[in-house]
Parts: sequence; structure tokens; C-alpha cells
Amino acid sequence: MIEIGLTGGIGAGKSTVADALVERGAVLIDADRIVRALQEPGEPVFEAMVDRWGNRIIGEDGLLDRAVVASIVFADEAELKALNDLVHPAVADEIRRRRESLDDSDVVVLDIPLLVRADGMFKADRYPDLNGIIVVEVDPELAVRRLITHRGFTDDDARSRIANQATRQHRRAVADIVIDNAGTLEQLEAQVDDAWDWIQTLRHVTPDG
Repeated sequence: MIEIGLTGGIGAGKSTVADALVERGAVLIDADRIVRALQEPGEPVFEAMVDRWGNRIIGEDGLLDRAVVASIVFADEAELKALNDLVHPAVADEIRRRRESLDDSDVVVLDIPLLVRADGMFKADRYPDLNGIIVVEVDPELAVRRLITHRGFTDDDARSRIANQATRQHRRAVADIVIDNAGTLEQLEAQVDDAWDWIQTLRHVTPDG
């Protein structure tokens, strides 16, 4: 199979690119969606989070209150590490399980927001079978405006979230393809076409390399 890592900062429009690649024939494994599933009530990750931070992270509807969790972990490096230690191994296991169910002929896009850590470290050891990496990016000021307009963030919260992620330079350093999502939908589609053409030139490999 061909495995492509897809990453980008918050507000860059990575999900739009992921959906466009699926339209062209890719199979999507979305780390964010996996995280959400693992954090549903009754799941071991949810229970472990409640054990650590208590019922304050549970909303009135019984679901995880992600805003409360964010307010805890993004202001405290130790708490963020604790969250990552709870979530990341379970996500990696689920990604591995889904990969094993796919055909060798598939083009698989792994949508991984934190493929590059905030300190610039590339998590190559967790994803050793990637054939290439696509990075979706926009200017941080545009990302801030999008987060405020479309996702209800405050200006301070948007800037804080961006500051706690890898820089554009760090992501570019690991990219095979960079997609600039600052323009029109037509411009984005043209870049996705180019990326898809590049993917077709890559060699299929078995999941164990």
C-alpha cells in the first residue's frame, strides 16, 4: 500500500484536503476522529481521563467537555503530557488495527495533526511506513480569523492553540508536498490534483516496510 501522512496546523483546512484526497480514491484514517471515538463515555481513555481530572471534564450531557480539557492542558505542560500519554498509545493501536484491515493496493492517508511536535520533533518512530508527507498550511493570522469565525474561538484561545503547535518551518522541514490553503477552492483543488499525481508515482509497499 501507499501511506501518506497528512498534517497541518489548526485552522489550516487539513480536513478539506483529506476529503478531497478521499474523493480521488484514498482511504482516510483520521486521528482526530479516532481520538473522539476513544473519548466517548465508557471507553477506557475516557475513564482514565476522568480518573485524572475528575467530573469537571464531563459536561451536563455526560460527554467529555473538550473546552474544559483544553483549558487544563494547554496552560500546563505537565498536564498536556499526561493527556498525550493517555491518548496517543490508544490512537496508535487503533490506527494499526485499521491499517491491517486494508488491501495492499490502497492509498491510505493518515490524517495526523500532531505528526510534528511543538518542539519540532518528527514522530518518525510512530509512523515508520509513510511513503511521504503532505503539509497543509496557511498564514497564522488567517488561521486565527478562521478559528474565530468558523469555530467560535476567542482571539486569545486561537493564538494560544497555534502557539502550542509546531511552527510552519518545522512542518515544512518534513514535507514532501506543501499545500497552501490561503486561496480559493479552485486553487486548492488544483494543488490537491498535483499532490494526487505525485502519490501515483510512489511505490506500493507492504505495511511492514
